[in-house]
Amino acid sequence: MKSIKIEGQSRTDFGKKATRTLRAEGNIPCVIYGGTETVSFSAPAPAFRHLVYTPDFQLAEISVGGKNYRCILKELQFDVVTDTLTHIDFLELVEDKKVVANLPLKFVGQPEGVKAGGRLEIKMKTVRVRTLPKYLKEAIEVNIADLKLNENMRVQDIPSDNMELMNSPRIPIASIVMTRALKQAENAEAKEAKKK
Repeated sequence: MKSIKIEGQSRTDFGKKATRTLRAEGNIPCVIYGGTETVSFSAPAPAFRHLVYTPDFQLAEISVGGKNYRCILKELQFDVVTDTLTHIDFLELVEDKKVVANLPLKFVGQPEGVKAGGRLEIKMKTVRVRTLPKYLKEAIEVNIADLKLNENMRVQDIPSDNMELMNSPRIPIASIVMTRALKQAENAEAKEAKKK
């Protein structure tokens, strides 16, 4: 799995003034939770670009004060006016401790319904899972080759080895819908059949 390396500076000053100063210098305040200790640090904003502004699920290898932490993104905060990143919470990965993460869905296969003239509609791009760190992966592959016209694939159909899916099992993740052209062709056929 891909990981992004981040060099962080330990934070000792807290409070609004210290945080404002950090941001004015182009740094983002961050916190790492989930391990034996809570770690507060900051790092330059560009260091997070490839971790935050991507649909990919990646690990963050963060080093602060000579210690290394394997983490995943937990929560992002953005400025409501400027939409700039203002704070990041990370979750440290501890081998025997389950974590909750949003994993991207990767749809594979050419659906039967598309071959029959339908259109594929993706309803969900990520799914929320609870699992051990060793089972985390960049994406969960979902084979949609058998999906027929007017059929849905649901959360319950996602292969979830070693993972607990947190989304409601009945939520559709992908559907094959009829295109307008196909509906018109079917209506025309039905009218022709009535004439006979």
